[in-house]
Amino acid sequence: MGRKKAAISGQLADIDLRLLRVFKSVVEAGGFTAAELQLNLANSTISNYISDLEKRLDMRLCERGRSGFSLTTHGQVVYEATLDLLGALDSFRNRINHSHNRLLGQLHLGFAEHMLGGHDSCIVTALDLFSEQAPDVNVHISTMSSDEITTAVLDKKVDIGITVLTQEFDELKRINLFDEQMLLYCAKGHPLFEQDDAHITPDDLLDYKFVESPRLMPGREMHPDMLKWNKHAKAHHQEARATLILSGKYLGMLPNHLVSNWGLQQQLKPVLSSRYGYSNTFSAIYRTSHSNQMIIEQFSQCLLDARKQTAH
Repeated sequence: MGRKKAAISGQLADIDLRLLRVFKSVVEAGGFTAAELQLNLANSTISNYISDLEKRLDMRLCERGRSGFSLTTHGQVVYEATLDLLGALDSFRNRINHSHNRLLGQLHLGFAEHMLGGHDSCIVTALDLFSEQAPDVNVHISTMSSDEITTAVLDKKVDIGITVLTQEFDELKRINLFDEQMLLYCAKGHPLFEQDDAHITPDDLLDYKFVESPRLMPGREMHPDMLKWNKHAKAHHQEARATLILSGKYLGMLPNHLVSNWGLQQQLKPVLSSRYGYSNTFSAIYRTSHSNQMIIEQFSQCLLDARKQTAH
C-alpha cells in the first residue's frame, strides 16, 4: 500500500496564510455570510477561498448549506493548528519588533456599537498618536455589542476592546476612558410624552411596555423598580431599540448623546431621569498576556496619553 502524500508539501506561502486567516475568520464568525462584513469580501469570494484551502490541504473542512455552517473533524484540527501558527507568527514578529525597535503586524480593535459620539475625542486622538508612532501596523476595527467585545478579548479574537465592562476578570486589564449617560425615553405618540415628569409616578410606568436592554436583563437591573417593568420587546443594539421606542409603543433606555447626535430631541423625551438615569463607563480592556503584547501596550499608552490630552 502506497504511502499517502502529505497535504502540505514544501514551505507555507503567503497565499496559504491568507487562506488560513480567511478560514479562521469564517469559523469565528460562524459562517460565510456572517464573515462577509469582517473580511470585507463577497460570499462567493470567501467560498472560493475555503474551497482553495480544502484543495490545498486535501481535506473537507466544513459543511455549509441550508442546514447551516459546521466544522468537520479535519476542520477543527486545522482551525486549532491555525491558531497555533498565527500565534507563533505574532510571537516571532514581537521578538523582531523588540530587537529592531519598530512595530510591525496588526492591531485588532473591538468597539461597542454607536460608541463614538460627543465624547469620542480620546479614541480619535489615540488612533492619531498610534498611527504616528506605529505607521507599519495595520489597524482593523470591528463593531460588536458590549458583551460580545468582552468575550472576543477573552478569546483573543480582538486585541483591545472598548466597551462597558459589567464584571471584573483577573486576566483582563482595563483603562477607564469616558462616561455616557443613559436615560429612560418615550416618544411622540406615547401616553407619557405630553405629561410633565412631576405628574408621572413609578407606578404609572407599570401600565406600559418596555424594550429590554442589557442593563434591564434579569439580575442586571440598575434600579429595583426595573424588576417590575413589562419587558415586552428585546433590542440590545441601540439603533434597534431607538426604532422600537420611536414607534410610540415602548419605553426604553438610550444614551442621551445618541439622541442628540441623531437629532431626535424633539421626538424623544426622558422620563423620570433623576430616578432611572445612570452612567456607563467605557473602558479599554485587554489580556494581561498576549502574543501581540508589544503592539497592545503601545496602543494602550496612546489611549492614556489621549485621555490626558482630551481631559483639558
